[in-house]
Amino acid sequence: MDTKLTLKLDQEIINKAKLYASDKKLSLSRLIENYLNALTSNKTKDELQISPFVKSLTSGIKIPHDYDYKKDRADYLDKKHK
Repeated sequence: MDTKLTLKLDQEIINKAKLYASDKKLSLSRLIENYLNALTSNKTKDELQISPFVKSLTSGIKIPHDYDYKKDRADYLDKKHK
């Protein structure tokens, strides 16, 4: 059920928010509703949902935290061009 809410905000902030909402093809009401919903959601950052498309891009390979991709790339290129 939608309910009307009156807010008092700085005019400059309202103008910026309207431009932002317009760029995102959202109404200002929907933008504020989404923001308030995100703020009050019980989900933690670790529980954020990942879209099926993004999940499909993962390979399942674990990369060590200390992995030196620059060294690995240099070694690869050295072997390739010998």
